[in-house]
Amino acid sequence: MPAGRPPSRRPRMVDVARVAGVSQKSVSNVLGGYEPVSPELRAKVERAVALLGYVPNSAARTLRTGRTGVIALAVPNLSSPYFAELASHLTDAAEERGFTILIDETDGDEEREALIARGLRHDVIDGLVLSPLAMDPAGIAAAARDLPMVLLGERELPPSVDHVAIDNVAAAREATHHLLGLGRRRIATVGGPLDDVTSTGSLRLRGYRAALADAGIREEGPVVPTRRLQRHHGAEAVAQLLDAARPPDAVFCFSDTLAFGVLHGLRMRGVRVPDDIAVAGFDDVTEAAYSNPTLTTVHLDRRRIARAALDVLVERLEGTRTQPAGRLVVDHWLVVRESTGGHPEGERVPPQDSR
Repeated sequence: MPAGRPPSRRPRMVDVARVAGVSQKSVSNVLGGYEPVSPELRAKVERAVALLGYVPNSAARTLRTGRTGVIALAVPNLSSPYFAELASHLTDAAEERGFTILIDETDGDEEREALIARGLRHDVIDGLVLSPLAMDPAGIAAAARDLPMVLLGERELPPSVDHVAIDNVAAAREATHHLLGLGRRRIATVGGPLDDVTSTGSLRLRGYRAALADAGIREEGPVVPTRRLQRHHGAEAVAQLLDAARPPDAVFCFSDTLAFGVLHGLRMRGVRVPDDIAVAGFDDVTEAAYSNPTLTTVHLDRRRIARAALDVLVERLEGTRTQPAGRLVVDHWLVVRESTGGHPEGERVPPQDSR
């Protein structure tokens, strides 16, 4: 068969190798993501695959390797910009390594999280990237003994399971220090839930309180917990903030989506941001750079988080990661924009040691 001409039968890996001018092992490495390959080799193989219309035989791969090439991602809510962007980054990273991502929404429901972690689709997935909100640490640790797993999210989670996260306490402390540096002294918080000392909200509240203590402020502003971190919860919190005996002069929200709701609620009440009340968020989702005013927020490197989680999981699957499970902390930083008096395009503020 002349090189470059698609065969009449269904193309095989040997045909891809012949057209690309490389070995079958090289094709397998590119398509399976088993070993690092050069950009030139990847480009040759991908051109040949596109030309031939080659489709890998997943059943054969499963028999040969014991793996399906599918990784599940379970997050609370894909309508959340943070989780939607995270899922997109993970999908991109997986595609580069020859894996497919299967996405599940849990709505932060404990039974749903447990079902996914303990058995749902285990016959078709190689491993799981899980962002748990409600599942107890003991249950997570037990499930991880049967399925390769990497955890995401900002809760304190079992140390026996690989976990990619940021330092919530430090990040919240830095955001609060920024508000204090503006001369704001009555700083409120919006976010939660706060009924679990290991929850995201509780960790961020701890950082907020640490910053107040650093500044010698004994009386904190209104603390408004929310059931979830959505826009309408932030908008609903505004009434409690403004009707308090001593309304705040700044609000630190535990998510950007809450902050967008707070901005809307303040605008509806005729409150000027940042003149009357400064507002800061957490996550730095894409919308933060386009809100009105643009939002000061803690930036989480979702691309780095996604790629780190996938790298750890794939290394566990391939047996190349031999160190004990642990917590991998990804950098964060503050982006100062209009909602606290900054430039519309934002300025990156490196982490400060506020201890």
